[in-house]
Amino acid sequence: MTPPTFFTVDYAINPWMDTSTPVDVELAVAQWENLRDTYRSLGHTVDLVDPVPGLPDMVYAANAGLIINGTAIVARFKHAERHGESAAYAAWMGLRGHQPVATHHINEGQGDLLVVGAMILAGTGFRTDPHAHAEVAEITGMPVISLELVDPRFYHLDTALTVLDDATIAYYPPAFTDDSRRRLRELFPDAIEVSSADAYVLGLNAVSDGKHVVHPAQAGGFADQLHRAGFDPIGVDLSELLKGGGSVKCCTLEVFS
Repeated sequence: MTPPTFFTVDYAINPWMDTSTPVDVELAVAQWENLRDTYRSLGHTVDLVDPVPGLPDMVYAANAGLIINGTAIVARFKHAERHGESAAYAAWMGLRGHQPVATHHINEGQGDLLVVGAMILAGTGFRTDPHAHAEVAEITGMPVISLELVDPRFYHLDTALTVLDDATIAYYPPAFTDDSRRRLRELFPDAIEVSSADAYVLGLNAVSDGKHVVHPAQAGGFADQLHRAGFDPIGVDLSELLKGGGSVKCCTLEVFS
């Protein structure tokens, strides 16, 4: 995780960002610290990456890459405003003993690359180039399932789909093409389908350890669905960071070993 020390909305690269809306950095830091402390209270280890001035979106650490089995696929960002994040995160990955690897095509890390058991669900449509999916499959040796997003509000896969355990997902069907919805139904017939009300507060931008699901507090309907499915929902308020188009998962780069 990277603290939002330099968080601001000075440019707009997704529909959630409005440069005319003021940002309360002190509140953003307090909300982020609550998320960090929530993970620690659940027994998880949280490593911190130093924020870099001029990179306000660095708080969205999930986009930094995909770290799995000792290999770190470093993000190659679409927008110039975020290019500097790649070098900063690659340096941190190397210091932590992960071997950084670059793709030739655009990939935005765990924003669009979500591990489910022995496979990777890979988003495309707005950010990650579909050609990067094949590169990720070659690097990891894992099957990669391409899923196309169609609603710009859900510009990354992790805004429209969350992994709950090795066999279970939750997702928002209208965010995907017909073909992608069909593929998801085939792979996950028991998936949780969330309502528009929960999707529109980025309720699916959540993190699960297989039992506890940390999610945006405003997604009350999703919390009820999780509870009925046997998970333990834990709501946190990241409303200030939502101004940049991110929430719980966006702020969390998970390390898979």
